[in-house]
Amino acid sequence: MKPIVIIAAVPQEIELLEKALEHSGRVKTGGFEYIEGTIGSLRVVTCAGGVGKVNAAATAAVMIDRYQPHLVINTGCAGAYVGSGLSIGNLVVASEEVLADDGVVVADGWKDLRYMNLPSLGQGAGSCYNVLPLSRHASEKAMQLADYYGVFLMRGRFATVSTCSGTSRQGAELSQRWNALIENMEGAAVAQVCLRCGVDCLEIRGVSNQVEERDLKKWEISRAVEAAQRFVLKYIEEMDRPDVAPIPKAVPEL
Repeated sequence: MKPIVIIAAVPQEIELLEKALEHSGRVKTGGFEYIEGTIGSLRVVTCAGGVGKVNAAATAAVMIDRYQPHLVINTGCAGAYVGSGLSIGNLVVASEEVLADDGVVVADGWKDLRYMNLPSLGQGAGSCYNVLPLSRHASEKAMQLADYYGVFLMRGRFATVSTCSGTSRQGAELSQRWNALIENMEGAAVAQVCLRCGVDCLEIRGVSNQVEERDLKKWEISRAVEAAQRFVLKYIEEMDRPDVAPIPKAVPEL
């Protein structure tokens, strides 16, 4: 069976998942270090490829080329836009990703890739510009799983940026422009590579902070990434028995 590849930016975002792997081994290739193992009968590969879109795209491309996975899961933490209804520790799953600051600044302000007639992916009527869809099937399965176990999970559009919003004003501008829930630095890049390669992509993130005046003392990264990883682990465990309705197991609480 083709494996599941899990991609994050930094090791903290996948360390719990790596501890859950059985028969695991560390591998170095293509400039990346990653771990191969199993969860139940499923082969799983985890890789912390680095922060930002360039690292994320390179990681996804190398992992897909090497493993030809049937699913890529992108996980980590994110900042929630004010007004999204999200609180620190909440979980979010992406329906779409947005290249939120890819475009051009002209005399009357910022314009997107469509204005520039520069698709990020494809040509003609089926082109993607700033907005990139993720697997509907995978995100719907995540929503059903969360509902079954009583876990709060919100689904919606994510914004991927190269320049993070460190003020409430900037966060409000991006959230209103794109109708996005959260902000991150890698998701759209992973989604774009998966689309190009024809691989399903699921993105699950935990909220570590509100997008407001930047104050790291208010952030709870550990809480956010732990919640995201526990849910991803539960998701994979359910994938290991696809013909059986979800049944509670004696596993750590989500």
